[in-house]
Amino acid sequence: MKRGRSLLMGNEAIAFGAMRAGVNVVTGYPGTPSTEILETVAKHNDGSIYVEWSVNEKTALEVAAGAAFAGARVMVTMKQVGLNIASDPLMSLNYLGVKGSMVIVVADDPGPISSQTEQDTRHFSKYAKLALFDPSTPEEAYTMIADAFEYSARYGEPVLFRPSTRVCHSCSSVEILPDLAKIKPAGFEKDKQTEGQWVIFPKLTYVNKLKIEENLKRMSDEFSAYEKNILTGSGSRGIAAGGVSYAYAKEALHQLNTGNEDCKLLKISAYPFPDKLALQFLKNLDEVLVIEELDPVIEDELVRLCGLNNLNVKILGKRSGNIQTAGENSPDSAAKAIAAFLGVSPVVTQEPSSSQISLPPLPVRQPVLCAGCSHRASFFAVKEAAKGKPCVFSGDIGCYTLGNAAPLNMVDTCVCMGASITAAQGLRRVESDTTHFAFIGDSTFFHSGITGVINAVYNQTDIIVVVLDNGTTAMTGNQPHPGMGITMMNKTVNKISIEKILKAAGVSSLIKVNPFNQKAAKTAVKKLMSQTGVRVLLFEAPCIYLKASKNKRKETANIIVSKCSGCKLCVNKLGCPAISMENGKAVINSALCTGCGICVPLCRTGAIVNRSIKGKK
Repeated sequence: MKRGRSLLMGNEAIAFGAMRAGVNVVTGYPGTPSTEILETVAKHNDGSIYVEWSVNEKTALEVAAGAAFAGARVMVTMKQVGLNIASDPLMSLNYLGVKGSMVIVVADDPGPISSQTEQDTRHFSKYAKLALFDPSTPEEAYTMIADAFEYSARYGEPVLFRPSTRVCHSCSSVEILPDLAKIKPAGFEKDKQTEGQWVIFPKLTYVNKLKIEENLKRMSDEFSAYEKNILTGSGSRGIAAGGVSYAYAKEALHQLNTGNEDCKLLKISAYPFPDKLALQFLKNLDEVLVIEELDPVIEDELVRLCGLNNLNVKILGKRSGNIQTAGENSPDSAAKAIAAFLGVSPVVTQEPSSSQISLPPLPVRQPVLCAGCSHRASFFAVKEAAKGKPCVFSGDIGCYTLGNAAPLNMVDTCVCMGASITAAQGLRRVESDTTHFAFIGDSTFFHSGITGVINAVYNQTDIIVVVLDNGTTAMTGNQPHPGMGITMMNKTVNKISIEKILKAAGVSSLIKVNPFNQKAAKTAVKKLMSQTGVRVLLFEAPCIYLKASKNKRKETANIIVSKCSGCKLCVNKLGCPAISMENGKAVINSALCTGCGICVPLCRTGAIVNRSIKGKK
């Protein structure tokens, strides 16, 4: 990238920072808010960096580990729940170490905005005994990722890099710096000892555990002098913050016109916790307010230090109720908490004058399946065919999780990636007189669905697995997966057939059908419901995003107003965002409608018809 300043999203900044640091291999699995990091590397790759979307996070970490054993600089990307999948190799890797350097980027999602959990990756840092870097802005993330690679190389251990949603997806003017010296991987060297360096045995684990503990002490001392762990100000009260919350705190103090003589400000950007710097911060203080996301990690560390060193400092934060215990912090929430802590008046936004227009609040936008989404057709076919019969519908992680919303109401359980198939098996063991469906997408099937199918076949569990194959990883931005026949390096490869995998696993019956053919789809559901064993319904229809990008002409549904009775059946049954009611009649938004046609036979009066219109090229 050319020198100078450039406006970058945080994820782009992390990617360019890694490329500047000489990364050789980048692996990962798409997951908001981390996805654009790997995509940016792939987009700006001159061919010298190997990039792949792996089938899941565990695989991504293990592929990267192999490259790091051979001396490469590697980066792995995922979101916070992905680290759960990757935790098995992660725990062992710190004991083995790496020859090159490894940075594991784990994007946390306070809120949560698009995740199952609101977990804090800093706990994994302590649990796995790994260093962690916590950037507060996109610009800081750009330079900090190079620091992370340096520390990994210096200590021969993986390190974690934890941007949160607001750092990942906000934009900032970033100064593009010269590339650092490129390090050519030295290659893999076999250890000639009886128990090799790269083979995790109890004896090696014990010896390396002692090294890990010693390294943690050294890193704590080094991080006390780390340029991004900073201490400013004076006074008898202090504020400690980390990540994007530090940016909020700094902005709030500026707005409140609080000078350096009124309050100390401690920024924690890296772990292990910088004890020496924190003790310097606590000296002569009476009270400290800690602002952080998500858990009271910094807060607890300061309490620990006060206890160990007999310091009479009152630590306030999440545990004291001064800071919210769930959800995101914001500039406003930080400003209010700091104003109350310092005993000053909060900054009040100026009220609009009478000459200014007072805007109404924005309407709440409920998450919904896209108009023309094949998942809606799939859910509707199953719902109609199974009507009146005792059924449980186990869902999974993907766009199709939105099938839980009214009027479809087709997701009864959703735990984590791949759990639809396994949860359905457990439900079947308790409720044998109920038909149990498990819905799973194509990308999720490759991620963690295959083992669940094998478990069901092996244990002879009567369930119906519904694979929703829309030909892409739709929820996170249409990334490629093994069933698409293309890699992130833009190479065409053989498609891996879901149908062949399922047949090889030994499922008792498999029917493949297009869900937009509602008659055939409903017939297939009824047929499978009459059978036993592990049955599979493979719904195949492309994501509407992919379909729309190829069509120059399209059909849309149209309402014949004179025939519409206003019964609302089309609205109440499908929940399609293209259909609404106006003046007692159904209305179809042609800009949203894709002409999927599932609403046409639903109308009892024949008021809905399809017509062709010229689409955009």
